[in-house]
Amino acid sequence: MKKTLKLGILSDSHTKTILHEEAINHLIDLGAEYLLHAGDIMLEEHLQILENTKLPYVCVYGNNDTSLISLHGKYNIFQEPYYLKIQKLKIKIMHLPLFMSPDVNIVISGHTHVFESSMRGETLFINPGEVCARNKFLTECAMVEISGEDLDEYKVIHYFRELNNFEWTEREINL
Repeated sequence: MKKTLKLGILSDSHTKTILHEEAINHLIDLGAEYLLHAGDIMLEEHLQILENTKLPYVCVYGNNDTSLISLHGKYNIFQEPYYLKIQKLKIKIMHLPLFMSPDVNIVISGHTHVFESSMRGETLFINPGEVCARNKFLTECAMVEISGEDLDEYKVIHYFRELNNFEWTEREINL
């Protein structure tokens, strides 16, 4: 049986606690095994929600997260770019899309509030869009499903929903 690893990806929650929690719950309902937040989380309550999932999670500080610096060490929030390894996968997570070199398997960024996903060589680049629905009337998140013996097969799914609709739309991205 082929094992699939599922990474739930979020960014730019800002002060929208309900949307933040709904996106996390949606990703968990879909089987996310890890949660990765690319910054502008803004509230300790948002970090606590991630902590309460009991899933492994990692966040990076965004440009609006200076109030969270005093919590360093209490939660899994780090300065960007942050490098981590999940099984054989090397991942770089950042808020500002400034360290976009393909020096890992997956590069995750935020800040632009625009969903993007592409392959550059053997590296997957992904920005999950915005949880906060600030720049558009959509809340967004993404799932990266990784399979293959060498964890080198990626499937990216973009999830979004309009604020007046409780049903999530899913769009599989062809890489």
